[in-house]
Amino acid sequence: MLRMQTRRRFLTTLSLAGAVGLLRAPPSQGAEGALETTTVRIGKIGAICLAPQYVAEELLRAEGFTEIQYVELVPPTEIPQAVGRGEADFSTNLAVDVIHAIDAGAPILGLAGVHVGCYELFAKASIRRLTELKGKRAAADDPLLFKLIAAQVGLDPDKDIDWVSSTDPAVNPIELFAQGKIDAYLGFPPHPQELRARQVGHVIVSTATDRPWAQYFCCMLIGNRDYVRNHPVATKRAMRAILKAADLCATEPERVARRIVDGGFTKRYDYALQMLKDLPYDKWRDYDAEDTIRFYALRLRENGAIKRTPQQIIADGTDWRFFDELKRELKA
Repeated sequence: MLRMQTRRRFLTTLSLAGAVGLLRAPPSQGAEGALETTTVRIGKIGAICLAPQYVAEELLRAEGFTEIQYVELVPPTEIPQAVGRGEADFSTNLAVDVIHAIDAGAPILGLAGVHVGCYELFAKASIRRLTELKGKRAAADDPLLFKLIAAQVGLDPDKDIDWVSSTDPAVNPIELFAQGKIDAYLGFPPHPQELRARQVGHVIVSTATDRPWAQYFCCMLIGNRDYVRNHPVATKRAMRAILKAADLCATEPERVARRIVDGGFTKRYDYALQMLKDLPYDKWRDYDAEDTIRFYALRLRENGAIKRTPQQIIADGTDWRFFDELKRELKA
């Protein structure tokens, strides 16, 4: 469903983007040719770490898009499949889920890395390190990532951990953790911010600071394969808007936090602001997207989660042309 902005909200976003000079059309835009389509559909989920795509609307308009839709995609772990089915043209999603979907044949392409380190693993006070999770109960917003983290320290995630389903709508893993009914919980924003505000548990793994996870992109921008192949100009311009918005998240966190609250993407300004200040949104130029796919694909294959080799995943399911061009064009 197309989300219409009020004039006030439009001017707020325009002022926000204009403040850092992001609404100017790049010199190369004319050489790119005309947009093949002026419609673009962006995924929307409860994860506020996807802020760049949520505040990109006026940047997308500056690129020539006139119909911009935000489409609800649930659950978060199945975003790549939804994009592959054509429910949205682009969305950001966790690298492990992107790879898992490519391995399963979803018609998507990994296009860029957007940000690093949004997941945090909380544990009860008595648990100080990952190896102590053996025999414990746990839940995760993304179980596949949690299993890789556990396997990295020698645990057998399927045998050593008692998993509580977090895909059942009747199960609230945050409340289970807060009530002491599970021992550990891996979550994405705003869930870690909520747990800190409630002073529940402590962090034993942060993908923003702890190696090897902090060395790679957390979330990747993906596109529907047919959209990317049929609309290369639109694809590059949509990517440019989202990557400019990532820079905006780094330079104007207070305004971006207000924008995603006003836009209905989240309710708590304080949680959004803390997340924006914690995540390195301005580092997308510094990380290697293909290396991220290779790293996670290796881990997934070692743990039997995918069948294809990392090189097959990269060859069949990624296209870095536009990302490489935009890295050169949008130099810091």
